[in-house]
Amino acid sequence: MAYQKVNADQRAPGHSQYLDNDDLQATALDLEWDMEKELEEPGFDQFQLDSAEIQNLENPETTDLNLDSIQPATSPKGRFQRLQEESDYVTRYTRSAPKSNPCNFCRLLKILCTAIILFISGILIGYYAHKKCPSNATSSATLDLQLYQEILETIQAEDIKESFRNLVQLYKSEDDTEISKKIKTHWTALGLEDVQFVNYSVLLNLPGPGASSVTLSSSGQCLHPSGRPCSEEARTHGGQDLLYSYAAYSAKGALEAGVIDVSYGNADDLKRIQKMKNTTNQIALLKLGKWPLLYKLSLLEKAGFGGVLLYVDPCDLPKTANLSYDAFMVSLNPGGDPSTPGYPSVDGSFRQNRANLTSLLVQPVSASLVAKLISSPNSRTKTGVCSPLELPNNDRYIIVGSQHHTAPSSYGQEWASSTAVITAFIRALMLGVKKGWRPHRTIVFCSWGGTAFGNIGSYEWGEDFKKVLQRNAVAYVSLHSPIRGNSSLHSMASPSLRQLVIEKSHFNCSRKAKCQESNVSSVQIPGDADYFINHLGVPTVEFTYEDVKTLEGPSFLSEALFPKRTAKIEEMDPFFNLHETITKLTGEVILQIANEPVLPFNALDVALEVQNSLKGDQPNTQLLALASRLRESAELFQSDEMRPANDPKERIPIRVRMLNDILQDMEKNFLVQQVPPGFYRNILYHLDEKTSQFATLLGARERCKLLASNETLQEALSEVLNSINSAQVYFKAGLDVFESVLVGKN
Repeated sequence: MAYQKVNADQRAPGHSQYLDNDDLQATALDLEWDMEKELEEPGFDQFQLDSAEIQNLENPETTDLNLDSIQPATSPKGRFQRLQEESDYVTRYTRSAPKSNPCNFCRLLKILCTAIILFISGILIGYYAHKKCPSNATSSATLDLQLYQEILETIQAEDIKESFRNLVQLYKSEDDTEISKKIKTHWTALGLEDVQFVNYSVLLNLPGPGASSVTLSSSGQCLHPSGRPCSEEARTHGGQDLLYSYAAYSAKGALEAGVIDVSYGNADDLKRIQKMKNTTNQIALLKLGKWPLLYKLSLLEKAGFGGVLLYVDPCDLPKTANLSYDAFMVSLNPGGDPSTPGYPSVDGSFRQNRANLTSLLVQPVSASLVAKLISSPNSRTKTGVCSPLELPNNDRYIIVGSQHHTAPSSYGQEWASSTAVITAFIRALMLGVKKGWRPHRTIVFCSWGGTAFGNIGSYEWGEDFKKVLQRNAVAYVSLHSPIRGNSSLHSMASPSLRQLVIEKSHFNCSRKAKCQESNVSSVQIPGDADYFINHLGVPTVEFTYEDVKTLEGPSFLSEALFPKRTAKIEEMDPFFNLHETITKLTGEVILQIANEPVLPFNALDVALEVQNSLKGDQPNTQLLALASRLRESAELFQSDEMRPANDPKERIPIRVRMLNDILQDMEKNFLVQQVPPGFYRNILYHLDEKTSQFATLLGARERCKLLASNETLQEALSEVLNSINSAQVYFKAGLDVFESVLVGKN
């Protein structure tokens, strides 16, 4: 489309002109500029094109444009919009495309090159002009630094000290509200323009009128959280500090339960503890630090604990800090007013009932109280090395038992030999304790009464403390009747303790010129070890001197209680050298069990004992297969877990703790429910040294000889099978625990 602009003062009406193609094309180019210019000329708001005719479209050279039809006009819609609205305009003013012109192309190329040159020149001029222009930034920064220096130089230590002392004195005489008001007055006097005092009504958890206390059930001793006794005199030491040893927003009440050491309360510790112990409604002994307190309390709450004793380990504090008796408080509030979470505590706000933010009874206590709880001496030695506070392997017990006289005959002096040996060891042990030494595990010395009438004293005591002993009893050392002869040292030990007994027997043997080969067996023995072997599954050891002929004769002759005169004991051991040997040998075993980081128990020996007990005339294929799998699991456990734990360079505390828990309970898997009367329920013990088969199977076969049915034998086989399978699963589970906890931690 193209048309020529016509000015009214240049053309007369009815005048026409012929244009060639070049002129028409030039007109089209001029129109683009002229049309834009016309927007600025007054009086020409619109072009109206009426009844123009097209003639000789095929021959544009003879085209006659009737210019009379182009009239100036006005329209409220503007000229370009009007042209678009004339629908027949395009059809009446169309023409063929103009021919290309080389001159026009050259002109466009020159214009394009000129524009590019001007653009690049502008960039270069702007760059160098910006680079050379001076900036006010440097001078402004210099002024700011000078102002900063002037402000900071006015800060003086003496002014801070004076303000500090005034505030301390204010704290002693005023409450929180008055202190806030005085701070506002002081800030206003310093020149702050707008100091506002905003008050909110919030829920505060303040201490009660009386101090909290912790009572040790073992001794009945009552202690304040600071570790001082609950007495009027002790109250004066701490003053109001006793009241402020509490956990704000903790649950309130009293709880009597066992204490479980959870260290810092991380997920690995709790996972291990839950696999080994029942944590429901127990009290957690928790160290502050390493993880946020609220996070650790949430883990303990999920684990089912009922209470928490919270303390700071002195080893986590600087050496100069002595806070062993200091009480402290903690807040369990994550932030803000607990009764209005997420919205301000203004008048009219809804108040939620959230006085307790946890179901746990949380009580902060001092390190001094924890030391008394675990019977620990000073955590820091003279050399400055600090030993972290922790329950000594959950206060594990090695029980040493002797008997005292209860037989009706006055000639029964066998008990005196037993009591003399245990007393000699206690005397020697206490010399080390008085020098500051203590074993890692607790040694419990017992003197049983009623032994001749059926081990009455040990059974009643064991039944009374059964739950405690099931959790904490590690080993039982029997001193029932140490001198029964003078020709041979006889050692009895459960399979897990056999290696330790052999080692100590050889060591004792090397001290003497003559020594017979040590004889260690796992057989039924008389005396008070019965309850610990058959009802608790506790590994047991006993050393005695016997006559060779007695060992060669029939077993169970010891059930006949012949009175022994004092002269008879002294005839067998006139210089009491045998008594001394038994005391030292027993003492070495006790000390090693009580003090070694890893319990000196051998898992593989238990598996080998099971395999040896299945050897006989009537092998059971299923039992043999299970015993083989048990041995494989025990070998893997022995090599992968016990070997690194016994190496000080590879020893990891959490590995040792888990390992000891597994070793302590492994013989419990071999306790069966139904056995013939007089037989041990622990199937790892044989009837005597002459038989190697499981005693319960031998007894069942004896009954089958009298009965037509073999039902009793099948029941015995089933119980043996279940015991072996239980032990295999137990070792496998122990390996899985190590893999999931230790590998997952790394």
